[in-house]
Amino acid sequence: MKKRIGIFYGPTGGATEKVAKLIASELQGAAEVYPVKDATPSMINNYEIIIFGCSTIGSETWNGEASRSDWDIFRPELRKIQVQGKLFAFFGTGNSVSYPRNFVDGMGILAKELMAQGAKIVGQWPTDGYSFTDSEALIDGKFVGLAIDEDFEAEKTATRVKQWVELLRKSI
Repeated sequence: MKKRIGIFYGPTGGATEKVAKLIASELQGAAEVYPVKDATPSMINNYEIIIFGCSTIGSETWNGEASRSDWDIFRPELRKIQVQGKLFAFFGTGNSVSYPRNFVDGMGILAKELMAQGAKIVGQWPTDGYSFTDSEALIDGKFVGLAIDEDFEAEKTATRVKQWVELLRKSI
């Protein structure tokens, strides 16, 4: 039986959406892609392999209004996701130059919540080649998932996505 792969990302309209679609493309049609703002736990529970993508600070915060991100709204629903028998992978977008102390924190925050529920995580990614000082996404010296800086390292995104998807294929 072929395992179903779901990619859930937020926010929409920026680097995170772009990377979600790049990952789906590298998976050659094996994944379905959804904005997390349109997701429900029951949708996510339909997949055996779940890829979550998030930004640390998304464009939804740039307009100066106090708003909650798509993931802030969805986070309470994480407790309703069935983690047993599933594999979870993460990718995060961030800005390592302007926010070197918080680079891809959002990815780490989500991963740690699911790990506390017993989720099995795949796709840990080395920190080699990145310039940052700290991140919530660091676990045992690696990023918990793929780290992307579209602001200052966009030229590396396609190669990193391709390499990460190959890493995932070995785990699934």
